[in-house]
Amino acid sequence: MPQLDFRAPRLFVDAPLNADRTVALARDQSNYLGNVLRLAAGDTILVFNGRDGEWQAQIAGRKRPDSLTVVAQARPQDRLADLAYVFAPLKHARLDYMVQKAVEMGASMLQPVLTRFTQVARVNTERMRANVIEAAEQCGILSIAEVAGPLPLERYLAQRAAERLLVFCDEAADIANPLDGLKNGVGASRGVDVLIGPEGGFAEEERAILMRQPVILRLSLGPRILRADTAGVAALALVQAAIGDWSGKP
Repeated sequence: MPQLDFRAPRLFVDAPLNADRTVALARDQSNYLGNVLRLAAGDTILVFNGRDGEWQAQIAGRKRPDSLTVVAQARPQDRLADLAYVFAPLKHARLDYMVQKAVEMGASMLQPVLTRFTQVARVNTERMRANVIEAAEQCGILSIAEVAGPLPLERYLAQRAAERLLVFCDEAADIANPLDGLKNGVGASRGVDVLIGPEGGFAEEERAILMRQPVILRLSLGPRILRADTAGVAALALVQAAIGDWSGKP
């Protein structure tokens, strides 16, 4: 694991980053630095934009922080593994949690899918992106996961790339050890999609479409039924440990 500076505040900025560049602060960023963190002109923070790595930057402004002067690069840009988290959306607080944890677990794409038993019909993608950025700021993450708009499950399955591995988290799967199932049942693939369904499960017609996917692994998450947000964290941890960037051979 790279050495991270966990003491310095981190801020996402949607602007190019290079030495000596001046970056204007939005009002909420100025308020956060000045009134929440009690920082002032001359103090140093870390900034990133998801493209140019992480940089040290010095706060400027007379009465309150109003801009940053980029000083020097602290870390070069990295790239997330090709790991998509595909999920039936939940209600607000639990969706916030699920998005944050998926980012912490290394997902590079968040794709909501609407199923027959999905309890939430509308998805606030702007709120999801705000949670993605907040999680990245807090956890030393440099790359920003993409947030896709919601799609009906059938449409998502019809348009996804056939060579990608679909990890279908299914309580009816007969694999006793999910970690062994991932290690032993996965061949070479171009990217991984981890699918978590709604708490009501998948309808039979949806399950039939899922089972026709060309590269699929049905995965049980153990002997207990998990809530959807817990299942997402568990599934991503298993995938990262078996075939992802926890395994040493992403």
